Amino acid sequence: MQFSRPMLSSELVPSVLDSAPDAMIIIDSNGIVLFANRQVAALFGHEASQVMGQPVEMLLPERFRHRHVGHRQGYAANERVRPMGMGLQLFGRRADGSEFPVEISLSPLEQNGEKRVAAAIRDVTERKRVEAELVEARAEAEHANLAKSRFLATASHDLRQPLQTLSLLSGALRRMVKDADSQDVLQQQEAAIDAMSRLINALLDISKLESGAIKLEPADFPLGPLFDELRSDFSGLATSKGLRLVVDAPQARVHSDPALVAQLLRNLISNAIKYTPSGSVELCCQTGGGKVRIEVRDSGVGIAADQLPMIFDEFYQVGVSPNSSREGYGLGLSIVRRIAKLLDLHIDVRSEPGRGSVFAVDLPESRESGAAKAAPRAAQAEMPAATNSRILLVEDEAGVRNAMRTFLKIEGFEVVAAATAEEALLQLQDDTSFDLLITDYHLEARRTGTEVIAAARAAIAPDFKAILVTGDTSSAVRELPVDARLRIASKPINSKEMLSLIRSLLAL
Repeated sequence: MQFSRPMLSSELVPSVLDSAPDAMIIIDSNGIVLFANRQVAALFGHEASQVMGQPVEMLLPERFRHRHVGHRQGYAANERVRPMGMGLQLFGRRADGSEFPVEISLSPLEQNGEKRVAAAIRDVTERKRVEAELVEARAEAEHANLAKSRFLATASHDLRQPLQTLSLLSGALRRMVKDADSQDVLQQQEAAIDAMSRLINALLDISKLESGAIKLEPADFPLGPLFDELRSDFSGLATSKGLRLVVDAPQARVHSDPALVAQLLRNLISNAIKYTPSGSVELCCQTGGGKVRIEVRDSGVGIAADQLPMIFDEFYQVGVSPNSSREGYGLGLSIVRRIAKLLDLHIDVRSEPGRGSVFAVDLPESRESGAAKAAPRAAQAEMPAATNSRILLVEDEAGVRNAMRTFLKIEGFEVVAAATAEEALLQLQDDTSFDLLITDYHLEARRTGTEVIAAARAAIAPDFKAILVTGDTSSAVRELPVDARLRIASKPINSKEMLSLIRSLLAL
């Protein structure tokens, strides 16, 4: 059975065009409007009868009319369905002379051998307004991020300065007072300073990660030295809790940002030790399939399944109510989540209450062939400082400078202090009998401690020993090559750590 195709009546076609949501016109090869639907009146303010029979240019701003004739003729030479004026800002003109942005789609037609063009016209004023608001909002967000980055750079320095002063003064007092009650007070004070330091560092880390102030610096690097460093850094903490710390000695090399990977693993190990009352914490490494899987395992309290989605939230701690006394601040895993997102890594968590947890991350294997074995990090010498050692101290913050000078003098060093790089350089012109330089990284007028180190080595010896103290270690590390006679100390550094650095350098 054959069905005949239904035919549209000649009255139905104009009715359909009149009901279209967009303004629609049909023009002939000379640009004369042959048809205009009802939306033309609503959009342009002209009745359809006023538009039909007129050149289409009457719907354009006057400054575009002459140019439009050429565009129209160009379309006639290459007819196809397409948007009009691709990549251009198009405008229509209302009967009252006002202009508005439009979007126009063109379609070629043919009737009785005559060429026609159908144009659908849409007012895009609202869309352009939204786009402009988005551009403005994006610009404001970028400006806010830049401002936040500048604030963080300042805050990272300024917040750590008073903590550095407190830590050094506390260390000096510990060596000055001997009675048990005073020592107990100092111990509590040092614990409070340490807690404050950890909180500020964690909050600054989160803010930097959120603001985009931390930029990736991916590289191929061996895991062996990093694992050695983590073993050294956490063995004392694990031992103090009666835990066994087991760390692999991997030969693998990976491709990622070494500083961020180190921070991620530090937070995972610290978290594992915190929630493991007895047993062990392990740092393991497995290679396969172009990936290197690093796992931090513990035999701790474990995590219930319903709590797993929340462990990476800020200030959330497993089994600790918000108003109770807590150890730490619940920020470590929040920082881990942000670092993993920045590195495009996934943190896999497996846990069972009462039996411990496993946090795992897969890193891409090194793009270099082979797996060079790195030499283990040399242990710091724990020996008394050389008698009558002379130290040049460069620190622009008066409080930190005075506290450091007091602490070092109590330890038996002869200290010459300079408040600026200029003072230090002048001092080196007159006196080169120093055994060690301790300098802040950020000095006055955008000068840096690296300038002072270079000047000291030029004046005294190419291998002159120095300690660079900074609240922005990443910046310092990027500028400095590997140097066996240079130590970089991150603020706030406590008196014991500073003394250990001094001893290790003077013993070389």
